[in-house]
Amino acid sequence: MTGATHTFSAALWLWDFEGGTAWVFATLPERASDAIANVPRAPKPGFGSIRVDVILGGSRWSTSIFPDSKVGRYILPIKKVVRKAEGVDVDDTVEITVTTLE
Repeated sequence: MTGATHTFSAALWLWDFEGGTAWVFATLPERASDAIANVPRAPKPGFGSIRVDVILGGSRWSTSIFPDSKVGRYILPIKKVVRKAEGVDVDDTVEITVTTLE
């Protein structure tokens, strides 16, 4: 079942994890994060992650968004293959569409 769709612009940012691993994320806007968080869901494993379909430019994929307690919003990982295909990287602002999968 498909849930709500949210389209927004966001800057890509880098999160360096311990051990030298780095990931690139986009932060969902407060309004979209609140709307997604307020939908009742059964508890699931995965750090509160929610499955989504994503469109960025001509790329489309399925992944999960994760709550970031520091900013009180969801964050979306942006795969390297997508960044390369779309010619974007850290600090670029991109338009993203996420659709929650219920």
